[in-house]
Amino acid sequence: MTLLLAVLAAVLGSLTVSSEVVPQADFNIQGVAGKWYLIGFATNAEWFLNHRASMKMGMAMLTPTADGDLEISYASLKSDGSCWRMNNLAKKTDVPGKFMYTSWGSINDMRMVDVKYDEYALTHTIKKKGSVLTVVNKLYGRGVDLSADLMEKFRQFSLKTGIQPENIAFLPKNEECPAA
Repeated sequence: MTLLLAVLAAVLGSLTVSSEVVPQADFNIQGVAGKWYLIGFATNAEWFLNHRASMKMGMAMLTPTADGDLEISYASLKSDGSCWRMNNLAKKTDVPGKFMYTSWGSINDMRMVDVKYDEYALTHTIKKKGSVLTVVNKLYGRGVDLSADLMEKFRQFSLKTGIQPENIAFLPKNEECPAA
């Protein structure tokens, strides 16, 4: 019972921390437009431990809309040569750099936490599916390589948002999917 209470307290504590994560103050949606490589992935989702070993770097295209929303197109080449693709329309909120979208039955609250538009972007998403809350942090790069300092910054951020060290991954490089 004591272990259960300790685990529950840790989970609730991590969710409190996550809800306080704010988007970058001077966020510029036009600055994130274009191609990004998914380099770092961290989550407290149960499925991650079973799939982590097979995950590889993918590519995201971010396209701002005229209404201030953000189209997100993601593609990752699978080991069999086929492509896994996903598209979402992240709707703007009253807070610049904070977007909402639904994917796989989850309501996603995505925040652009730290962006250097020509180099990297760090996002923090709180996913809600029923009564289950999941945190997903992602580190994107304009190229396939980022500095060790940026990778450590992502690792530290993920730990502060309640992600266990074994749930923080830097994805192996991968070929890009052909254009759809």
